[in-house]
Amino acid sequence: MAEQTFKITAETGIHARPATQLVNKAGQYESEVTLAYNGKSVNLKSIMGVMSLGVGQGSEVTIKAEGPDADQAIKGLEEVMKQGLSD
Repeated sequence: MAEQTFKITAETGIHARPATQLVNKAGQYESEVTLAYNGKSVNLKSIMGVMSLGVGQGSEVTIKAEGPDADQAIKGLEEVMKQGLSD
């Protein structure tokens, strides 16, 4: 299992476009990938799940991956996060 926490710096938080980018990237991996925020955890491969969290600017989220390519999944998702969502 691998995990990483990110602080969301984007003014609009995780809205439709970045959520879609995260879901698409997570879908490239065999591992089970989850996004945790405010005590809730959702499948990062589900756009509805991600959008239901309502993650805003300044929030901290944790991405966890469990499976054969967990480390690669975290690295790939970190790249997406750093493209305008997080520091």
